[in-house]
Amino acid sequence: MDTYTSKDLPLFPNLKLAVVGHVEWISFIGVKGLPKPGDIIHASNFREEPAGGGAVAAIQLGKLTKQTVHFFTSLGKDRNGIESYKKLEDNGLKLHVAWKDEPTRKGISFVDEKGERTITVIGKRLQPTSNDSLPWQILDGFDGIFITATDAKGIQLCRNAKNIVATPRVGVQTLKEANIELDALVGSALDLAEQIPIMDLYPQPKKQVATEGAQGGYVIPGGRYKAVKLNHKIIDSYGCGDSFAAGLTAGLAAGWEINKALNLAAKCGAICTTFFGPYI
Repeated sequence: MDTYTSKDLPLFPNLKLAVVGHVEWISFIGVKGLPKPGDIIHASNFREEPAGGGAVAAIQLGKLTKQTVHFFTSLGKDRNGIESYKKLEDNGLKLHVAWKDEPTRKGISFVDEKGERTITVIGKRLQPTSNDSLPWQILDGFDGIFITATDAKGIQLCRNAKNIVATPRVGVQTLKEANIELDALVGSALDLAEQIPIMDLYPQPKKQVATEGAQGGYVIPGGRYKAVKLNHKIIDSYGCGDSFAAGLTAGLAAGWEINKALNLAAKCGAICTTFFGPYI
């Protein structure tokens, strides 16, 4: 296992990368421990950011590769949606937004002293779809796309990219209806919502990656891979899985073999635990 810092992450060739997915306006609240019924607790830390899997992965890809990342997403025409747009743009993303007459989904992430997060989401998840007036055609020939939320045809519109990585949270039925071969399907082996039996999908993804936190994880085909060694206290585990997926997407887009891409992904996930909130 490696000991590393963010300065050890590699330089990438010129890549065309995109994320197709969702945004959630999240309040991050540091607490000593989760409240019990009737408790009144005091926050030790507080931060609000546009987060959710799509936003976290897109920003991670941009910081990792130091290149412009295109982000196809959907936001409500409300204060949280407008503020999300501003903050995501400030983080260097090229935004393609389907604006909706619905509220942007909100959430609360309680983060305890051990860095474990407990999330409550509020409202409907907004997602970009094939029917939205978005420049889907520009994705043809992209080196890598990570998908967290869209419809089946939206996935199909991404297929002309060289590499497509998706999370099971897209939905098993949506993945079935898309009926395309993913280059990788990546999700948590510790989260029931992200466990899709690979035999349920046809065509089956070229690689199925299941993460197990500090225990590493496994890839099918290929076997187990190791986690990296942390030389710091875990501050906040929010966004680790999406940061991992961003690293995997970047590695595959750069043409790396799977073990090298997994090692980078593990580093990205571990680095995400070193700060409070979804990204620096």
